[in-house]
Amino acid sequence: MEAASLHHGSHHGPPPANRSSRVEPQLLGMLLFIISEIMVFGAFFTAYFFIRVVAGSEWFPVDDFELPKLVAGVNTAILVSSSLTIHWALEGAKHGNRAHMKAGLVLTLLLGSTFLFVQVNEYINLTQEGLTPSVLAQGSVFYGLTGLHGAHVFIGLLLLTFATVRAFRGHFTPEEHRGVEVPGIYWHFVDVMWILVYLSVYIL
Repeated sequence: MEAASLHHGSHHGPPPANRSSRVEPQLLGMLLFIISEIMVFGAFFTAYFFIRVVAGSEWFPVDDFELPKLVAGVNTAILVSSSLTIHWALEGAKHGNRAHMKAGLVLTLLLGSTFLFVQVNEYINLTQEGLTPSVLAQGSVFYGLTGLHGAHVFIGLLLLTFATVRAFRGHFTPEEHRGVEVPGIYWHFVDVMWILVYLSVYIL
């Protein structure tokens, strides 16, 4: 009886949380967030294709406006390249190569920032030519879909900035590199979404 009471008294505080999933909380949280974002993009794509069907052959060029396909193509190559650099950074973190990890993160930041700069510059040029979000349904859905993606790129750049700062402060090891892996997963998602946006809006 006394031994039982001593054993009972040796535990202090609440019992440890029960983890029913083998996926780590940070990774699981990011995956659930991405699933919710896929549904948001799905709603915008639904509106886009509805307008495409209604507009028929009058998508673009319309009212003398034409989308800059070449610029968008180069920008797509820039963003796809950033997926390779973030993968390089993660491999560096996994193998304890801090130089590769830092270089990969910095290059990814530069490529992502370049993509966003080109996208904003494209908006400026189009609005100066008269293509604003209020010009027809085409203008609304174009800015809505590409702007939604641009917002996600901005969020991704913030996550990558935090990861880069931590990397230069000596964080991350081969055993603990979630701080690089989780933003990397989000960045790959952003890249895949842009490929879908580019093919749907600029190519089809």
